[in-house]
Amino acid sequence: MRIWMAAIGAGLTIWAGTAMAKSTTPPEKLTLQRVFASPDLGGGQPQALRLSPDGTLLTSVRPRDDERNRFDLWAMDTRTGQSRMLVDSRKVGSGAELSEAEKMQRERDRSKTGKTGILDYDWAPDGKSILVPVDGELFVATLDGNVQRLEGSRGALNPVVSPRGRYVSFVRDQNLWVRPAGAGVARQLTSEGSGTVHFGEAEFVAQEEMHRRTGYWWSPDDRLIAVERFDEAPVRVFTRASIGATGTSIYEQKYPAAGTPNVLVDLFIMKPDGSGKVKVDLGADRDIYLARVDWLPDGSALLVQRQSRDQRTLDMLRVDPATGKSTVLFSERAGEKSWVNLSDAYRALKDGSLIWRSERDGYGHLYRWKAGAWTQLTKGAWVVDSLVSVNEAEGRLFFTANRDGVLERHLYALDLSRPGEITRVTEAGWSLSGASGDDTGTRFIISRSSPTQPKQTFLADANGKRIAWVNENAVSGDHPYAPYLASHRPTEFGTIKAADGTPLHWQMITPVLEKGRRYPVFFMHYGGPGSQDVWRDWPGNMPLRQFLVQQGWIVFQIDNRGSDNRGKAYEDAIWHAMGTVEVDDQLAGAAYLKSLPFVDADKIAIYGWSYGGYLTLKMMEAHPGVFAAGISGAPVTDWSLYDTHYTERYMGDPTRDAAAYRAAGALETAERISDPLLLMHGMADDNVFLDNATAFAARMQAANRRFEMMLYPGKAHGAVRDIHPWTTILAFLDRHVTKNDVK
Repeated sequence: MRIWMAAIGAGLTIWAGTAMAKSTTPPEKLTLQRVFASPDLGGGQPQALRLSPDGTLLTSVRPRDDERNRFDLWAMDTRTGQSRMLVDSRKVGSGAELSEAEKMQRERDRSKTGKTGILDYDWAPDGKSILVPVDGELFVATLDGNVQRLEGSRGALNPVVSPRGRYVSFVRDQNLWVRPAGAGVARQLTSEGSGTVHFGEAEFVAQEEMHRRTGYWWSPDDRLIAVERFDEAPVRVFTRASIGATGTSIYEQKYPAAGTPNVLVDLFIMKPDGSGKVKVDLGADRDIYLARVDWLPDGSALLVQRQSRDQRTLDMLRVDPATGKSTVLFSERAGEKSWVNLSDAYRALKDGSLIWRSERDGYGHLYRWKAGAWTQLTKGAWVVDSLVSVNEAEGRLFFTANRDGVLERHLYALDLSRPGEITRVTEAGWSLSGASGDDTGTRFIISRSSPTQPKQTFLADANGKRIAWVNENAVSGDHPYAPYLASHRPTEFGTIKAADGTPLHWQMITPVLEKGRRYPVFFMHYGGPGSQDVWRDWPGNMPLRQFLVQQGWIVFQIDNRGSDNRGKAYEDAIWHAMGTVEVDDQLAGAAYLKSLPFVDADKIAIYGWSYGGYLTLKMMEAHPGVFAAGISGAPVTDWSLYDTHYTERYMGDPTRDAAAYRAAGALETAERISDPLLLMHGMADDNVFLDNATAFAARMQAANRRFEMMLYPGKAHGAVRDIHPWTTILAFLDRHVTKNDVK
């Protein structure tokens, strides 16, 4: 992030978002239609927040009041608080069909799924213009509201303005293109991109599993570009039918299923005109992952993270850009029955040292590497989540972590010369959903929420003091949720113990409990690795949860072993054993519910999507009769059908451990399911292929087991974000669980 200027008056409300007068409207009950209607009940949330290079404008993309999933670009004067729409996506967008490549990129980036309009942008370093992608084309917006289309940019992927502002670059037709930032014609830097060969893009598993969205990186001085080349030729082809409402499209999709070949990856360094191309030495082993690529602050070398195929070794390479020669600076190695997690919590400093997150002591903590020597900066039975900013001049470092408790994430500061002295910067009782800082560690944009307050965002100083609201989002006045606030039920938290004594955290929302009455339970779960669901926050589906509670349901959720932010041993419990401890821990949650006097033990319904859908099937197979019914959305039923980077990280190579894969899958014991089941799946899902659902359905049919199924034409992995799945779920639960005895 570019440096922010401190040109913001204290106490200024940048975007209050709502009137502040107390509402006199009588409390209303939520309806399912209102939960999914516009505007969003959580309040309109600005996204992609950035300050202009001179700090006088704060830009963001905001949802429209009349269309919650369409976003426009707004600019706010930080001196006056006046805001204006800078680019109206309806006026500049053509509404053209996006390329399949961009659709798939958006599907990989969950924050963009199902959204349209302006979802991202890039400031020019001089602060005079902004590069804005809309409907697969590039536009340049100036601050006077003028917007011009860049000729020849149709189908542009991964567009950016170079660090010094001399160039605009993008990927088109599987090649990298660069054009002068002013007048000029785009130049194609690579020419081999076609068929199975791609330049400047991130391969499927990099986008989906490694959270790397791009395949090219500018040097800080605009002098060089590091460019990834990948070849999908070795990757297995899956014939995927994207079944829509009016027709079916057949895609020959290159999908690296577990145990099959990955793409072949190379890395090159070249000048902005494509000359002087040098190949980077990534080592003799071609079967590796290109995990991260970064330039040193002075552009003198490239840092490349190389991950082994089994993900038990991560090497940090230093690359000479003149020759491509690489040397290993250090390596992370996994312990027994474990793996090395990737992270973005690292930073190369000007003095040649590196701040680095490692789990080598069993928890995710920050270290400082310098000239081969390590200094541990944070320590304890808690986890660092992200590295936010480093003030090198003052020797201060800012990071987010759960140091004050597993259920809250906060911003912390430490002095590099006294790493043991850690100060919490943000206020207790809240949990951060985001924190970003300037390059000097003096200004921060903080996003936080609580179970009673939807996400709000503010600008803070280095001590956490609020300088200005970006979006106060107070639930009063004309806030969309204000009419329902009087009916809002609190979230309760607690712990139970797993079979091995490990504390498991749960959260619950109940209706107003009537003496002697017992209530059905809507038992939600995800449970997959890399996730944590139980937080003291306002989840995105809070209005849906409150709606269910108003219908007479108890909503319950518990975090099982194998999930995130509790240390490596807690996560490693699923090593080569998916579908075991997660099921046991969720069952412990069910046993706890059945012990409560206000719970109807015969009316506990389980629901999950994706990994949660998989767990629904495993729980119903392992424990028939425990649950009244189950909803399984987009489940993986055969882990050999899922991708290499995710699946092999936890389960190993299926060609070497086929028995573990069979045990972890949901197909072998499908016939054990005897309780009511609703199976749901999007018919254009390119992440968890529809084959998973059809294979499971075939097993159930072969065993003459009754179940219900709902498929969604044209929908991908996020089909559950629409209203129809929930009307279907509620009707299913009414037939099989509540039988009309809820409101």
